[in-house]
Order: sequence, then structure tokens, then C-alpha cells
Amino acid sequence: MIVSAPLKIGDFTADARRLTAAIVYCALIGVAAAFAAKALLLLIGLVTQIVYNGRFSFAITAPDPRHWGPLSIVIPVVGGLIVGLIARFGTDKIRGHGIPEAIHSILDGGSIIQARVALFKPLASAITIGTGGPFGAEGPIIMTGGAIGSLFAQFLRLTSFERRTLLVAGAAGGMSATFASPIAAVLIAVELLLFEWRPRSFIPVTVASFVAYLVRVPLLGVAPPFLIAQPHAVDPGQFGWAVLVGIAGGIVSMLMTYLVYFVEDLYHRLPIHWMWWPAIGGAFVGIGGWFVPQALGVGYPTIAALLNGQMVAGVVAGLILVKIAIWVASLSSGTSGGVLAPLLMIGGALGSILSLFIPGHDASIWAAVGMAAILGGTMRAPFMATIFALETTHAWGLMPVLFIGCVAATAFTVVLVPRSILTERLARRGMHVSREYSVHPLELMPIASVMIAREQVSTMKSGTTLGDILARFAAHERQFLFSEYPVVDGDATVIGTVSRAQIVEHAHGAAGTDASVDAIATQPLVLHPQDRLRHAANEMAQQKRTSAVIVDEHGNWVGWLTTGELLRAWQRGMHAETRRARVRSWRRPFRRTFDRLER
Repeated sequence: MIVSAPLKIGDFTADARRLTAAIVYCALIGVAAAFAAKALLLLIGLVTQIVYNGRFSFAITAPDPRHWGPLSIVIPVVGGLIVGLIARFGTDKIRGHGIPEAIHSILDGGSIIQARVALFKPLASAITIGTGGPFGAEGPIIMTGGAIGSLFAQFLRLTSFERRTLLVAGAAGGMSATFASPIAAVLIAVELLLFEWRPRSFIPVTVASFVAYLVRVPLLGVAPPFLIAQPHAVDPGQFGWAVLVGIAGGIVSMLMTYLVYFVEDLYHRLPIHWMWWPAIGGAFVGIGGWFVPQALGVGYPTIAALLNGQMVAGVVAGLILVKIAIWVASLSSGTSGGVLAPLLMIGGALGSILSLFIPGHDASIWAAVGMAAILGGTMRAPFMATIFALETTHAWGLMPVLFIGCVAATAFTVVLVPRSILTERLARRGMHVSREYSVHPLELMPIASVMIAREQVSTMKSGTTLGDILARFAAHERQFLFSEYPVVDGDATVIGTVSRAQIVEHAHGAAGTDASVDAIATQPLVLHPQDRLRHAANEMAQQKRTSAVIVDEHGNWVGWLTTGELLRAWQRGMHAETRRARVRSWRRPFRRTFDRLER
């Protein structure tokens, strides 16, 4: 019997060589993602300048429908038509806002993204946003950066999980370079894309994000996009208001999520091909933008104005209504664009309106809280939303109320909205996504806690014929409850294992009942008492075994493990979550007091 060394147990599992290679790869991907972000922003600026101002320039500018007069209402329609044609004859993977598509590639596509997605996604997004689409660049750059990471990984000999790390590194790098938010980019990777919390992925993605941020500095500058000119500090007396603003953000998040998919269902009822839907959505954008131009495009200057209290209440109220209406109409049509910037604008406008009813009436504070709350509640990513708001505004003194607002919004939507705006799209494709991360119960239990002691295991002696074993089965059926049994020699050392199915098959086959059990025994799977049950389950699944021999550090056989013990251990872990019990009684302390008084 071959005895392997006991599994080295640590807080984390990480292969130094593979981790180092991943770090190098992700640093390169971070550089590429930063340049991709710069290219996308230049392309958006070019399209906006051409169609709204009639000049060739790459400078980012807000769409101005007044330049062409009422004719500008048609511009988003033409943009939607072009995007529909690209999706129809290029690749339909460009449809949507990017993050659900990245998640789908990660979970169902082996983290493989087609090369044409990296070409058509930024092109379609630039056309959508440049022609007035009420979206941000973050969703497209997340998908484009992810495509860059995936394409890079496809030329290397990697596992699916390693390709996932490189894909997510590209996505995080793109977001970091776009918004100057390297920490938030890592957190969006952890909370939405990686589906794990392990150093093997977290560290390389962090490297990609900060490398992209460093490359951003000469490309786009170091200033955050929504800098608050006069940041304010908060006191604990405002925490309660932060909860209320967070709940209000959660309510708006819920309404927008339901609206997006309600309108999408209406699009599906139209008797026309989906290629034409973005043009229909563009018509709503054109009409709404004519009345409230601030609702068009990426809206970064408008968000900054909201955060600095530079917009009057009437304009802000109209902005909320029009932005939600055109964003829902356009996003539901399947056009290409991101959701973060619209959520930031809607949240900032909501907080600005609510500040009128909060003591102090500080629009800057509550616009920031509303922005973070709607982002966190809609995406179900409170850590990302909090840090994102801080990194993009540099209002570090607002951290407590920002986090409280994000948690309140997240709590509201988690309880009342089964799926987020991201996962609902995947659910409609038949893919359920669980966003809860925890240590598996089997990872917490050693094999020794559930294994069957050696003395309680029925064995097959070396040299026994298959006919004798079948006779034992018939005479002592209750003693043979397992599907697999150890074969031992004269010293009671396990030399192999044999299954009941093997015995029956060979006894009634060519081997016959006179064949020895040694002839059909297979090499045993050997584990150790201190190994985790999760490791045992992995080994048994990989080797397609239903049992394992447990030996101590000296190679002595001490126990037996079957899939039944694994399931019972798993059940024990489930009971820890579901069984409720009162450990102490409230009556007992009072009863002792009464007894003393009576004495």
C-alpha cells in the first residue's frame, strides 16, 4: 500500500509558482486594460463631438441637443439602429451592460470570451453613449477588459479557474483606470465576479487593478472624477438619517430593477426582431434628453454637480424622473452600456432631494450617501459601493454614513428583491447565481471526527475466493452494509479495496467463483485522520471512489471512510445552521433567587 504524506493544512491554499505567474500575467493585463479604458473614453468623446457638435475632436463633452434643435431627437435612434445591426451581424454578446455577460462567461463559458467581443463591445458602447445613451463607460470597459484578460489567458496553458482570474483582472483593471478607483475595482471583483475569496485570485487581481491605476495617471490624470470641493465630516447624530436615505435608495433600486425587466418583457412582445429594439429605446432617449439634456450620456459632470450641491431642486427632480425613464427604456432594449454611472446620477439626485428634509440641508453629504446607497443596493455590493464613493470623491470623512447607507439599502433589497439587476438577467437564461460565500462545513471537520474505526470494518482476507465471499454476503448480510471493502493480508495490512459490484461481476463472469479476491482488488485511496473532509471528498470525486483507507503518520491502518460518513458530516454542518436550541433557561436564575428569599 502506498502511503502519501499528510496534507499540509494552512489558513489558505496557494501555490507559490502559480501565484507568481498569475501576478506577472495580471500586471501585463492591467497595462492593457488601462489603455483600453483610455481608448474607449476617446471613442465616446469622438462620437459625441461628431454627432452633437459637428466637429472632429476626442474631448469628452456632454451631449447638447440644442445644437441641432429638434433634429437631435433622432440622434439616439440612429445610434440604437447601428448598435442593433452590430449585435445582429457582429455578435449578440455586446447586448446588455457588460457585468452579467462577464458573469455568464465565468460560470458557464470556462472564462472564455470571443475575440470579436473585445472589438465590437467598446465600439457599440461608444456609439450608444456618444449618441446620447444614458449609460456609463464602466460596464463596457469591464466587459472589454475581461475580454482582454480572457484572450491573453487563452494563449496560455491554464485551468478554467486561472483563466477566470485573468478575465476578472482585466475587468478590474478597466474599472480602476476609468474611475481612478483601484480598491473599489478589486472589491467589485470579489463581490461580483470571482465567486471566491482566495489569495490565488485576490492578489493577482489587486496587482492588475493598481497597475492599471498607475498607468491611468499619465493617460487620464490623477484627479478623481467626482471630486467634492469642500468635503464635510459627519457626526453620529446623522447615522439615523443615513439609514433612512439608504432605505429610500433600496426602494428606488427595487423599483428600477422591476421596471427594467417589466419593460424588457414588453419588448419581447413586439412583433419585430430584437435588432430594432435599441432604436426604439433611442427614441425615448431622444425625447427625454430634449427636455432634460443633463440625463444624456455618461453624465459625469452632472454627478459632480450634484455632489457639490450646484443644482436646484426643480432640475434635480426632473433629472430623476427622466433619467430613470430613458435608462429603463434603453437598457431594456438590449443596447450596449453600463449601469454604474446611471445609478450614481439617480442616487445623487435622490440624496440631493432628500437633503431638503434633513437637518442642515447639506446636499453634498446626502447626495454622496444616496449615490452609494443605490449603487450598493442595486448591485448588492456594499463594500464596493462605499469604497467607490470614497475613491471617486475623496470625501473620506463621509465613510461612516456612506457605509451605513449602503448596508441599509443592501438589507432592504436582499430581503425584498430575490435577485439583483445583474443576476435576474442570468436567471432568465436558466442560470441561478448564488452570491453567498462561506467556508464549507466539510472544510472545518477532520476525517478523524467521522471515520469508522478499524475494528468496526468488515474486511476481505487476501486469498479468499469470490465464491466464499458471496457465501459470506448471503449468510451475514447485515454485516456488509458498504459498497466497498478493504482487502487485508495476514498482518491485517490493507493491500487493496474491492467493491461488491466487482465481486458479483467477476464471480458470474469469466473469472468464476474460484478466482481470488486479490485478482480484482484495486489500489486503495489513502488519507490521514487530520486531513479535512473537504479534501477527502475532492480526492474521492477525482478518483471516482466511494471509500478511503485512513492511516496514521506511521502508515498503520486506523479507520475507514465512505461517502455515507461524508454526507452525515455535511448534515451535521447543516444542522448547525438550522436547528435552534436554548442553551440556558431564563427561569433558572430567578428560581435560585426565589429559593434564597424563601430560606
